[in-house]
Amino acid sequence: MNLHIPIFDGHNDTLLRLFASKHNDSFFESSQGHIDLARARAGGFAGGFFAVFVPSAPDEQPANDDDLPEQLPFAYALETALAMTALLFRIEAQSAGQVQVARTVDDIKHGIRTNTLSAILHFEGADAIDPEFHTLEVLYRAGLRSLGIVWSRPNAFGWGVPFRFPHTPDIGPGLTEAGRELVRICNHLGIMIDLSHLNEAGFWDVARLSSAPLVATHSNAYALCPSPRNLTDRQLDAIRESDGMVGVNFHVGFLRHDGRRDAATPLDVVAEHVIYLVERLGIDRVGFGSDFDGALMPQALGDVAGLPRLLETLRRHGFDEASLRKLAHENWVRVLKKTWRG
Repeated sequence: MNLHIPIFDGHNDTLLRLFASKHNDSFFESSQGHIDLARARAGGFAGGFFAVFVPSAPDEQPANDDDLPEQLPFAYALETALAMTALLFRIEAQSAGQVQVARTVDDIKHGIRTNTLSAILHFEGADAIDPEFHTLEVLYRAGLRSLGIVWSRPNAFGWGVPFRFPHTPDIGPGLTEAGRELVRICNHLGIMIDLSHLNEAGFWDVARLSSAPLVATHSNAYALCPSPRNLTDRQLDAIRESDGMVGVNFHVGFLRHDGRRDAATPLDVVAEHVIYLVERLGIDRVGFGSDFDGALMPQALGDVAGLPRLLETLRRHGFDEASLRKLAHENWVRVLKKTWRG
């Protein structure tokens, strides 16, 4: 019997890892990455947002992080995104009931009660969405429930942030007209809009347009780590006012004051961001957004099986069991209940 507090997580790149492995890696066996089913069980991982992220072709990668990748060709983005989406559905089909693609809040609650891992289909970047939104309608009916407008690179809908450190997120223009229409349609359908990776002008466009809570699934506090991937105090205040939330990213480069990518970063630094965000947003508006399989984790955490060590660190910093349950899964359930239609 799993006695851990169930943890529902705002972001992972496990589908990308499995897709890139060309079938040499499996979700059902111990693997090289951060998440597989056995380690998820060991760590109390109840599920989370499984990102469909379309990488640039190898010959289109920028030489360094100061430059953003080029916009993706639509046909390539759509083909790759559909293949990764199909991979998630195959995992569900092969799991013998151990994994479900969650389309409603009741699905997630059922998964937590029955120890069924719940996967939310999330697109990290709308590169595979056409400007007429035909694919969005089809993907929603297939199970898409969360969408990041951009993954840092520009697309037809908006602009993202580079990975320079230190740097401001206030770079580039806001959403395009198509991007503004995308926000309206997501609100209508009940697709959660993810603000992580979006530049500051785009953030404020969403804040003005959206009728849903503002959510950043895997971002941290800019005041503690001045990465453009993190959120300024003014942005955090807008998220609080909308009754949204932030999922704390475990990537060491978005945690550390110096921005160094050093795995020897202690879990106390994760706790520092959790504490700051709770003080700014309130205990009901903070969760986890690990970035497992997409970033460098603190060595003390390791992978998904190490999540109980993070909870124990937060206990040492004064969080009681009721607060830990909110951070671990209740806050994600709350914000999705306010956002989704079902």
